[in-house]
Amino acid sequence: MTTWVETPGEGRERGPIGLGRAWVEVLVRPRGFFRAGVVPGDQAPGLVFAVVVALTFVATRFLVDPTSVPAVQGGPALSAALTLLAVGLLVAPATLHLTAAIQTLLLMLVVSDRAGVSETVQTIAYATAPCALAGLPFPTVRAGCALYGAALLVVGLAEVHGTSVARAAVAALVPAALVFGYAFGGFGAIIAVARAWAVI
Repeated sequence: MTTWVETPGEGRERGPIGLGRAWVEVLVRPRGFFRAGVVPGDQAPGLVFAVVVALTFVATRFLVDPTSVPAVQGGPALSAALTLLAVGLLVAPATLHLTAAIQTLLLMLVVSDRAGVSETVQTIAYATAPCALAGLPFPTVRAGCALYGAALLVVGLAEVHGTSVARAAVAALVPAALVFGYAFGGFGAIIAVARAWAVI
């Protein structure tokens, strides 16, 4: 699950321009993106994409709310740098592959003829695209990012694994909760928005 597979010339374009194009494409035309941009054995661009999204999320939170920087060592600046390093090298890749493992098991229960694990890793990675903006200090924005990310995951699973949206939604329920509800703070944001609207 943790193998970084590199297949130059196939799948997504490499480099900053490729990341930028992937981010825009998955947000504006997700079905076409997942259909053409997710290919077997091409995990590297997806992994980098997810790490960049996670780093952007965390860095934005630190910038807008310095009190959110955990007290690690050597003052706020060093603590922030060490936290970002841990997120980029350990937390984001581990979370992505653990979620992909869970997602694969759930897909086995509802989809008999499906794509491989590599495609599942890529699908989850690219579905995080909206959460690059989830670090902004607005619960409505964070809630919207989380909901849109969950929707992208469902659409991506349906396209990549050739199944119905309903089956994809069932399979995506737990992974979406882990990634978008907890990791990117969607649940807390939705509760905050509901309270602000006096719903609960």
